[in-house]
Order: sequence, then C-alpha cells, then structure tokens
Amino acid sequence: MSEEIQNKLKIYNTATREIEEFVPIDADNVRIYSCGPTVYNHVHLGNLRAYVFADTLHRTLATLYPTVTHVINITDVGHLVGDGNDGEDKLEKGSRRDGKSVWDIAKMYTAAFMEDLDNLNIDTENYIFPKATDFIPQQISIIERLERRDYTYKTTDGIYFDTSKYQEYGDFAKLDIKNLSAGERVDMGEKKNKTDFALWKFSPKDQRRQMEWDSPWGVGFPGWHIECSAMSEAVLGKHFDIHTGGIDHIPVHHTNEIAQSICAHDNEAGYSGFVNYWMHNNFLNDKTGKMSKSSEDFLRLQTLIDQDYNPSAYRYLLLTTSYRSEINFSYESLDAARSALNKLTRYLHNAAKIKENIIDATKYRVNVDRYEEFMSHIYNDLNTPAALATMWTMINDKSDHAYATVLMMNKILGLDLSYNQNSIELTPEQETLVADMQEKRKVARAAKDWATSDELRSKLQEMGIEVID
Repeated sequence: MSEEIQNKLKIYNTATREIEEFVPIDADNVRIYSCGPTVYNHVHLGNLRAYVFADTLHRTLATLYPTVTHVINITDVGHLVGDGNDGEDKLEKGSRRDGKSVWDIAKMYTAAFMEDLDNLNIDTENYIFPKATDFIPQQISIIERLERRDYTYKTTDGIYFDTSKYQEYGDFAKLDIKNLSAGERVDMGEKKNKTDFALWKFSPKDQRRQMEWDSPWGVGFPGWHIECSAMSEAVLGKHFDIHTGGIDHIPVHHTNEIAQSICAHDNEAGYSGFVNYWMHNNFLNDKTGKMSKSSEDFLRLQTLIDQDYNPSAYRYLLLTTSYRSEINFSYESLDAARSALNKLTRYLHNAAKIKENIIDATKYRVNVDRYEEFMSHIYNDLNTPAALATMWTMINDKSDHAYATVLMMNKILGLDLSYNQNSIELTPEQETLVADMQEKRKVARAAKDWATSDELRSKLQEMGIEVID
C-alpha cells in the first residue's frame, strides 16, 4: 500500500464537526472506547449498528497500527429508565419483568449480546468488556475528586454534578443552556441547574435494592454517566484516542462524560485532555421511526436468524450506507442485501475452483489498484458504500487477482463469506432474468395486480428462488 494512502486516515470528529486527519497519541497502541449496552434486555438491530460501525473502525485501524486496544463497556447498573436521573434502575425493571435477580438478568443479557456480536462476525477476542459493577471503587474515587474540586452538591436523593461550574458544558452538543427547558432533559427536583446530573444515587430508605454499595455519602449506586469515565480511565488511561457511540448519546451521556472526566483532572500535572476524536453513528429507523427498546416490541438479530437470514446480510445492509447517515430498515432492503451477499459467496465459491485463484490467495497476490482504491474509500471516514462499489466493479470486470483481493477487502468488511451448499447457483443470464422478474413483481404488487404477482412468484419458486413478502 502506498505511503500516501497509509498516512491519511480521515474521520469525522463530532467535537469539531469536521473531517480530520487521524493522528494517534501513540502509534504503537491506538485506544478506543465504545459505549456498550445496558443489559436489562436484548439489544435490537438499531443498537447493533453501533457495534458494526465500531468493528469496521477497529478493522481499519488494525491495517495501520500494530495494536488497537478497544473497550466496549457493559452497563449492568446505574442506568435509569429516563436516561437521566429519574425513575428506577433499568436492571431492577428487567428483574421484575423476567422474575430473575438483577445479577442473573445482567448475566443472561450480556451472554445474549456476546452471541449477537459473534453472529455478526465481530471477533470478541479483539475487545475488552469491562462491567460497571466491577469498577464501583473507581467510580467513587472520581466522584471524590470532583467533590474535592467543588464540582458537586448533595440532595436528598444523591450527589450531583454542578454543570454551572464547568463553563464549556454545552459546547460539545451545541446546547443552548439558557433556553433549555427542564422538561427537555429531566425534572428539576432539588437540582440547582437544569442540566445537573447524578453522580451517586442513594438507595430508598424504605427498601433495599438488589444492587447497592457503601460510599462516603451513604448506601446507594452510581449514576449512569460516571461508569464510562471510570472504566475508560482504568483501562485506557485519562487521555485516549477515540470514543464512539450513537448520536443520541451526544446531548446527555457524552456531554456529561466530558464534563466529569475533564473536571476531575483539569490542571493536574501532565494531564493533556480526555478524548481526541468523538465518532457517532446515526439511527436505524423502522416503520415507526427510531428503533427503541422502550416499547418492548423491537427487532432482534435472532428475529432475522429465525427467518433464515444470514446475520451477515444485516451487516452488509449496514455497510451500504455511511455510518453517519440514517438508514431505514425494511425486509425489502434486507432481501437486497442478502441477494448481494449470496452473489458474492457464489462468486468466491466458483472462483475457488480455479487453481490459479487459490495460488493468488495463498500468496496474497492482490489487485493493487483496486485494493488501494477500496482502502482509499475506507480511509475517507469509513466510506463503505463506495468501497463496496469498488469491490463489485472489480468482480464484474473480471479483474486480475479479484479472488485474493476480495478476501483482503473482507478483512475490513467482516462478512461471513462461507458458501451455503443449498443456495442456488445462477448464471449471469439467470441473475438478470431473476432481477427483471423481481422488479416486474414489485410493480405488479404496487398496482395490486395480484394475479401477475402470484404468477411471477411461482416462476421464481420454480427456479429455486425463495420469495418472502
């Protein structure tokens, strides 16, 4: 790979709202923190978009730097139902719903999350998964530091961070603090400022929580935001390269993380900052809008698996859109992704029968021009749609060394390219015919011409093509 491409990884930094050249703190070890799930329920497809994005970033960085230390935290305490300071802990809510202890709830849904990552071809061996409950002393320590620096105050229900004492509080999310109504964030209660947030919550006096700890301020549990500051500092250090998450984290969770982390260490000797680059993926929308757990009616990866979709079809679908753009989920778009993935696996299966291709793959004889074009798109803020287009152009043009090059490209794409022996092998002419019939059937269904639609469906099924509406 040319030095010109190698030295020009560019990423969009939410903190500056600009595309910037990535410069690591330590070129021998790039450090990343990605906000992980709250394990009170299964994660949905929208949640999983964040980890496919983070994995794509991880794979990209691994092509440039010898070590990538990547943390994905597990939130197993402290996340309240209002995502702020209001309501009950989500683990307690999940405990009542499922009739299990909060510890069993956390264990069960953590295991389910790890299974989802595995199904999406995300190698969990490449990541560190700290749990919030294992870092209670570190969270208390940061709160004590903030207290000594006079950034906190006490109410009847907890210890709060005083955002008025951090003048840059609203900068990251471009918040208009003066005109922000209390109802847009959380109820004021005893808070001094609308944006103040809990660092430590006291256990109710009339009941015992399943998860609670002693602290200098009384028995209770940590606020949601403090866990990430504590775990990132403990594993990655006070200053690290990249922090990722969904765009919904920008105005509250990440804004609060920045405030507490910087205020806990600012003006310390040798302290050089918190995070250099913030990266956020956009929403996955379904027909009702942003996919959310709150309705308890959401799409899981297992839902797709139960319908015989390869999980990599979903990963492929995500890669067809920039991580910074919204994407609308539909089964039609998933079917298109599955079709493309099947075509790709058929190509590799057929190409693998050719002795010269096997030799190419063994010797990594890649098509340098196509591979550098592919990587130039990846290094341009993870432009996976353009990268996929380059890959397909190479395949369709029957370029030299395409087989070995696809295998190299897939080290970034992370797709399961294992060949399904039950899949139908089609000639190029048949693929064109199938695509034409599918388009005609789509038009017929839109016109409510059910007779034509059924006739085309039958013809497709006769060719061995499964049709799911």
